[in-house]
Amino acid sequence: MDVEAAELSLAAVAGAIADPARSRMLCALLDGHARTATELAALADIGASTASGHFLRLREQGLVEMHVQGRHRYYRLSNAQVAQALEALLAISDHRATAYKPGTPSALKHARTCYDHCAGEIAVRLHDALLRADWIHMREKDYGLTEKGTDLLARLGIDVDSVLHQRRRLAYPCMDWSERAPHIGGALGAALLDLMLKRGWMSRHLDSRALTLTAKGATKLAKTFGFER
Repeated sequence: MDVEAAELSLAAVAGAIADPARSRMLCALLDGHARTATELAALADIGASTASGHFLRLREQGLVEMHVQGRHRYYRLSNAQVAQALEALLAISDHRATAYKPGTPSALKHARTCYDHCAGEIAVRLHDALLRADWIHMREKDYGLTEKGTDLLARLGIDVDSVLHQRRRLAYPCMDWSERAPHIGGALGAALLDLMLKRGWMSRHLDSRALTLTAKGATKLAKTFGFER
């Protein structure tokens, strides 16, 4: 990229950030959580139709990415570089972004079922641990199993061959509505929940989607996936 093109590109990005409504939206995403279009529009104090143009501008400049799940459109910062740039600008402006505070009931926030897989704080931590330890890897919009992951899941007692040959997606990032970060959906997510329930690592609540992480489960997750206890 030549100097003039780089300057024009910088100006375009700066222009996208400079609008007060767009800067509020970006700052709201600095905590790493995703938010819906409706939530971001409310935070920016603008209508949905106006917000859609702002979202388009932010996506065109590579500042945010959109994740569609059901009826909802979630937005999050595109990458760590965007967050770092915003943090630097906030330092210059001597302003701190407001922390995200979900209003989800604590029992559901900690762990619950999402269709046939696990959701909530525990599920998001499990998702992050599997990525960090290289059990799974991103493959386009889904996750694939690494050789290491295939071997270790089999050692845990999961029938990996059965999981791989189901007529459904193997694994994908399912946006968690309380954590606003992905947990693992698909056949692998279902197999992991089934394993944790059968081994007594988790138990179901009666008449609720909430799950309880047992003492045994806390120990096993810490040992197997490196969870902090």
